[in-house]
Amino acid sequence: MPEQPRSRRQTRAAILTYLLQSGGTFRPPLARAVRLSEASLSRILFDLKAEGLIEEVRRPAPYVGGPTGLVLLDGSVALAAVELTGDRLSVGVGSLSGELHYTERLPLPAKLTVETVGRVFREALTLLRDWTRRRRIRLAQIGVSVPGLGRLSEFGNPIIPCDIERIGDVVGELFANVPVEFTNSVVAHAIFHRCRTEDYPFSDTHLFVFVGQGVAGAWMDDPIEQDALQPVELGHMVFGADGPRCRCGHHGCVEAYTSLPALAELLRVTEAELLQLGNEWVTTIPLSSRVRQELRQRLFRLGLAIGNTLNVKPCRGVAISGWPSLLAEDDRKAVVDGIDACLLGGRKLAQVSLVFVPPSTGNDPQAALAFAAFCLASRGGMPAASTEAA
Repeated sequence: MPEQPRSRRQTRAAILTYLLQSGGTFRPPLARAVRLSEASLSRILFDLKAEGLIEEVRRPAPYVGGPTGLVLLDGSVALAAVELTGDRLSVGVGSLSGELHYTERLPLPAKLTVETVGRVFREALTLLRDWTRRRRIRLAQIGVSVPGLGRLSEFGNPIIPCDIERIGDVVGELFANVPVEFTNSVVAHAIFHRCRTEDYPFSDTHLFVFVGQGVAGAWMDDPIEQDALQPVELGHMVFGADGPRCRCGHHGCVEAYTSLPALAELLRVTEAELLQLGNEWVTTIPLSSRVRQELRQRLFRLGLAIGNTLNVKPCRGVAISGWPSLLAEDDRKAVVDGIDACLLGGRKLAQVSLVFVPPSTGNDPQAALAFAAFCLASRGGMPAASTEAA
């Protein structure tokens, strides 16, 4: 079947998203990657360079007689990131490459309501506006990451109460004419890993699973396709009505067994203490044989949830990020066993590759910054309101 023609926006998006994920490349491999002749690529690069979206710097040729112009995303493009986590709201300004020039972290109030969280958002966004005004920085995109954002958010955020529509109005009031996009935290972290993790294992369609304050997944597809990133609520798969109560109101959800709050309860520390330890909790908190056995049983349930998800929508790759990635291979094997016990045919027959990637919590607002960069790249660097036929 012949390949469908791409619009100018899609072609520009293919170039920019490839540069975002690769960190930069020479023209010949870029042309091959985005399926363009070098002549066609040169014309588009000329436009992108004139618009200040890319730059070309001299580098030693990769081989004798090879190209010396390395194509990179322009470091002067400014993006804003807003990331809501379990205990704070972070804002920042950074570049397309992920370098942060400014960050501010505001603690969330003890009593979380739509009104109190909304006030923190306004305060943080005001600080962001004032910082950019003083330096006369023009933002190209704002990315906002909110945990639990999804199809049920219109009825109230299931994790941290906030009114997305009201927050969007505040952004529009303080940053008129700046494109803004909201996303679920799992999508932001998935993009962060795909674009910022060196040697990220997958470049095609795969399932990304994030185990943190909550447990969720995201389908990762071709970045230039519509709906390329779709959240998956696998954390609310119920394994028994007599299980622990989940924040969604049900009992026995996999999230109620494997989220950070559930892990803190199992380890008999507060969630704040666990967050303060960060990745060091693995070497700091001793695990008794009873606790380790219970931990593996919970990870087995996580594997069952992933296997169930793959039964509904098969794919060849799964990347898992979060606290399970910190564990020794013997403990992580429980996740693998859970997938094999549930996935039709098991991983081997289904040809599923499973990879654990480092946790990305605690470095906010880097995930939201990666999401902002992705939004700009996936629309080809063109105005958000523009429409263009193929």
